Amino acid sequence: MILAQDSTSGDDAATALPFPVLSAWRLPCLVHGFMTREGGVSRGPYHSLNLADRVGDDSNSVSANRARWHAAYPQMQFARLQQVHGTRVQRIDSDTGGERRIGDGMVSRSRGIALAIFTADCVPVLMVDIANEVVGALHAGWRGTLAGIAREGIGSMATLGARPEQIRVALGPSIGSCCFEVDAELAARFVLDWPATGSCWRPGRAGKKHLDLRGILRLQLLEAGVGAGSIGNIGPCTRCESNRFFSRRAAGGATTGLQMSFIGFEPKP
Repeated sequence: MILAQDSTSGDDAATALPFPVLSAWRLPCLVHGFMTREGGVSRGPYHSLNLADRVGDDSNSVSANRARWHAAYPQMQFARLQQVHGTRVQRIDSDTGGERRIGDGMVSRSRGIALAIFTADCVPVLMVDIANEVVGALHAGWRGTLAGIAREGIGSMATLGARPEQIRVALGPSIGSCCFEVDAELAARFVLDWPATGSCWRPGRAGKKHLDLRGILRLQLLEAGVGAGSIGNIGPCTRCESNRFFSRRAAGGATTGLQMSFIGFEPKP
């Protein structure tokens, strides 16, 4: 099945796969994508391509879904985290063998490993410096965004040899400002800690504001030295399109599956 990109920015990178994947770039040896909830075997609130364990889904279904991913990317293994809505960024040097380190970001120069982030409304962030062969992936909810995980991610890539001005970033499917209504106090905290983000909210109901998380992350990335033309938004609001993406907000806070976003370099021939 040929799948077209669903994006507001980025290079066209349609790929023949058995399940939908939204991509941002066509770059040599780079494997990456933002998965949807379509194309798997899970049922109920996990329908259908849930690759996350520890969310209540049947373990056999999760295994079957992961087998589909591995069949599509046989040259890759994915590394994952115990995500905690913080700013810790882990360096991944080799296949972790299923180990789940604590953190909300990963960076790597090792080939054959896909850094995998799991989300259901939070922003998945994929990053690459193609010249220096460094990749990064972040899980950015409002807590991590407020605490500066974008800055931490760029800094961690720099320790591996990446140059901020050469890093390309894709902000994946996540809740949009159309649906992300928060207490006005929280919006004020963002403006206090990150003054440039005053343009990333609009009025909501009484005592509420609508926040643009991807817009805030974009401004933080610019402050960290990433070029304006190197940051793209890929995919829609997850709550608005909960038929295609897992969304906790659309589920009224109930447990759902999680979609996986991933990035890594293929092994050398």
